[in-house]
Amino acid sequence: MKVVNLKQAILQAWKERWSDYQWAINMKRFFPRGATWDILNLAEALLEQAMIGPSPNPLILSYLKYAISSQFDDFSRDLCVQSLLEIMDMFCDRLSCHGKAEECISLCRALLSALTWLLRCAAFYAEKVKEPLEQAAAENQLKMCLERLEKVLSSTKNRALIHIAKLEETSSWSTVEQSLVKLGENLNNLGSSPLRSQADNCVSLIKSIPTMLSVHSEQLNKTGFPTVHAVVLLEGTMNLTGETQPLVEQLMMVKRMQRIPSPLFVLEIWKACFVGLIECPEGTEELKWTAFTFLKMPQVLVKLKKYPQGDKDFTEDVNCAFEFLLKLTPLLDKADQRCNCNCMSLLLQECSKQGLLSEANMNNLIDKRAADKENSPSLKSAENANIQPNPGLILRAEPTVTNILKTMDADHSKSPEGLLGVLGHMLSGKSLDLLLAAAAATGKLKSFARKFVKLNEFTKQITGEISKSGPVRALLFDISFLMLCHVAQTYGSEVILSDSNPPGEVPFFETWMLTCMPEEGKILNPDHPCFRPDSTKVESLVALLNNSSEMKLVQMKWHEVCLSISAAILEILNAWENGVLTFESIQKITDNIKGKVCSMAVCAVAWLVAHVRMLGLDEREKSLQMIRQLATPLYGENTLQFYNERVVIMSSILEHMCADVLQQTATQIKFPSTGMDTIPYWNLLPPKKPIKEVLTGVFTKVLEKGWVDSRSIHIFDTLLHMGGVYWFCNNLVKELLKETRKEHTLRAVELLYAIFCLDMQQLTLTLLGHILPNLLTDSSKWHTLMDPPGKALAKLSVWCALSSYSSHNKGQASARQKKRHREDIEDYISLFPLDDTQPSKLMRLLSSNEEDSNILSSPNRSMSSSLSASQLHTVSMRDPLNRVLANLFLLISSILGAKTAGTHTQFVQWFMEECVECLEQGSRGSILQFMPFTMVSELVKVSTMSSPKIVLAITDLSLPLGRRVAAKAIAAL
Repeated sequence: MKVVNLKQAILQAWKERWSDYQWAINMKRFFPRGATWDILNLAEALLEQAMIGPSPNPLILSYLKYAISSQFDDFSRDLCVQSLLEIMDMFCDRLSCHGKAEECISLCRALLSALTWLLRCAAFYAEKVKEPLEQAAAENQLKMCLERLEKVLSSTKNRALIHIAKLEETSSWSTVEQSLVKLGENLNNLGSSPLRSQADNCVSLIKSIPTMLSVHSEQLNKTGFPTVHAVVLLEGTMNLTGETQPLVEQLMMVKRMQRIPSPLFVLEIWKACFVGLIECPEGTEELKWTAFTFLKMPQVLVKLKKYPQGDKDFTEDVNCAFEFLLKLTPLLDKADQRCNCNCMSLLLQECSKQGLLSEANMNNLIDKRAADKENSPSLKSAENANIQPNPGLILRAEPTVTNILKTMDADHSKSPEGLLGVLGHMLSGKSLDLLLAAAAATGKLKSFARKFVKLNEFTKQITGEISKSGPVRALLFDISFLMLCHVAQTYGSEVILSDSNPPGEVPFFETWMLTCMPEEGKILNPDHPCFRPDSTKVESLVALLNNSSEMKLVQMKWHEVCLSISAAILEILNAWENGVLTFESIQKITDNIKGKVCSMAVCAVAWLVAHVRMLGLDEREKSLQMIRQLATPLYGENTLQFYNERVVIMSSILEHMCADVLQQTATQIKFPSTGMDTIPYWNLLPPKKPIKEVLTGVFTKVLEKGWVDSRSIHIFDTLLHMGGVYWFCNNLVKELLKETRKEHTLRAVELLYAIFCLDMQQLTLTLLGHILPNLLTDSSKWHTLMDPPGKALAKLSVWCALSSYSSHNKGQASARQKKRHREDIEDYISLFPLDDTQPSKLMRLLSSNEEDSNILSSPNRSMSSSLSASQLHTVSMRDPLNRVLANLFLLISSILGAKTAGTHTQFVQWFMEECVECLEQGSRGSILQFMPFTMVSELVKVSTMSSPKIVLAITDLSLPLGRRVAAKAIAAL
């Protein structure tokens, strides 16, 4: 191509969208080397062309800047520098571009090179200031330079464009950093003049560019945070065995979303622990809470300490939290009274051991609490003077757990009697529950249970057994069986199940527990093959029970006896029903069953419970009478060792097993008083009251109080099981939308988020996949989305989406949630048919850096209007949560682009504002990656969203396309 003059070259460059360096190369090719640019009036021609439209043409200006920064490095020519700085005045504070995306990216690059040039210029003059003859002139030049720098950098929009350029051209940004270092070295020449403070201001503005998105202020006007309180209560009440990391991440998520200052955050955690200690039922629950507070929570804080705290010291925050806690004297006094000791002192010592408090701070706090306690009511009374406080016992039980685990690792066959002694000691008093609570709180319960499963398996070995070792083996089988049943009932059966069993070798106890043991929500079939073993074994067992005066112990295969007892009981029941056996014979048989090995009674009752459920009202009498017989201990002379201790555990197991069936048949069976509590948190729903009324009633009470208590958490959990996820979520959202006072709606959101933690994944799918789309697409419901309840619902939706997405990606679901029915992915695929097959050419195009102008202005809008960062990161759309989020953002995008506006449009705006509020810097991997790119330009039209920072926050700047979209939106502001 023949270029006749400079003007033609400029127009050609603009038409073909040359980048600045392409321009430089072509200019050198078109014009002979002899001609200098000054003769051609290059600067003038470029400026003239750049200023034709209503706003400067950024592409042509970028050529000028490129020419300046590449051609003009001779800063000693003061007048030339001055004239260039004056040119900058024309555009540096009112840059905008309404062109295509790549023009906007060129503008970002141009701005970055202008910044580099200005910095080098400033560094040059700052160095010249120290030369006496040049000082006045250099200061004047430096002043002009810094004024332009300040002008460019004072605009958030310009800083945002530079932020994008920094990500586009990392090498250019390193030049900026080098120039900053050089300028910093020369600033000392300025003393403390106004120029110095002006220069410092510019430097700090430039340094703030990479962290534009991460500055969040904390909430300083609140002291109570019910979400933290409820999350801790829920974990302590329902999930003592859970791993600490998911809890730590959940708490950090709440802290970040609600902007809670660190000391108040730690204070809220301890407040919740003390409230839990005070209000929990006596017995096992009390021990669980004590273990949670004194063993698990310090470990959680140790992990929280590892998170970046900025320039703050976490141990100082912990100290500050305890200082606040000391002021809550009534709370501490009540906890001390309940636990019969100085809880604060024990907790402080534990925190100090974990490196959360310095020794000086610990002693200071202990002394303050001791002084405080002198004025509190005396705790020592005659009846509780001899009771050992639980916190002290739990702290001592923790090292014992480790020792027992070591003992259990030894070869059982060498010294079964020694092992029996250790187990017998564990059974006395409340030792077992103390040890289990300590093991659960420190994450050792699973290995504890595995050891007992192994021990139970070991008792199958009977080759060459002599009469002396028979009773020992029977006792080892019985104690391990009873302990495992007790663990399964107290902490959930998933603690016992192992993933690492060799194929085809499932231990006896696991098989029995899965198929024969009654549990809440598990219905057993009494005619199941597992209850129908080999008939010859059953006949010999019936004969043994009926004829002998007591059970024989030598060479007995106890696991076979336990599997055969159900069929034997059926035979015996039939014989009794038909008058073949008398009541006296039945008594003798039941005495034989429970007299030596309590596990037999447990297995017999497990089957009877399943059997009774299937009988009519008039057929149940004899079966229930048999349960009564088996549940009554035998206090004879001829029982085996540790019988009384074993009976205590057996009674507790039977009471749990029979609870449901006794309630259904309106029967009462008096279980011997075990010293343990009756089943805590069981049967909480009032009879004859619709569950919707119960739900609204409990929620109203919780909202009035401002915090959730353990009992309410259990009621909510029961209602969630009973009503199902959609019913539960829908009714609670309706309750939220009824609130009309701002402070009530905010409190309701904080509490609802915590209640949703019962099963965050499923409730989020329902909220975002069913309830929100219904509200947003049905115009008759739009009025319910008014402020304040609509704004509160937007907040709740974002909190749930963020929490679910972050924990979902780590695959964390608690054992409690795994038990519940999972939504089928197919439900969501049919509900939201998204186009899964993105054309591969498009994928390649969009993830490359090629400057293709067709992407954003593509006439084929159907393909690009739903394109989002998640598709470029190839996030699986087979996953229900990803699918629901993608669908929700498509819906939001269509609402923003619609011709009619209403409260639903306002709701969308609140939703997006909350997303920006809660975001970490850099949104890759957050829920906003599901937002279609085309939505950015729609959002910028909304007044509250039209800020450069918000555009940076909502676009994925790790992608070339994300940066282009952001540059286009910001340059048009």
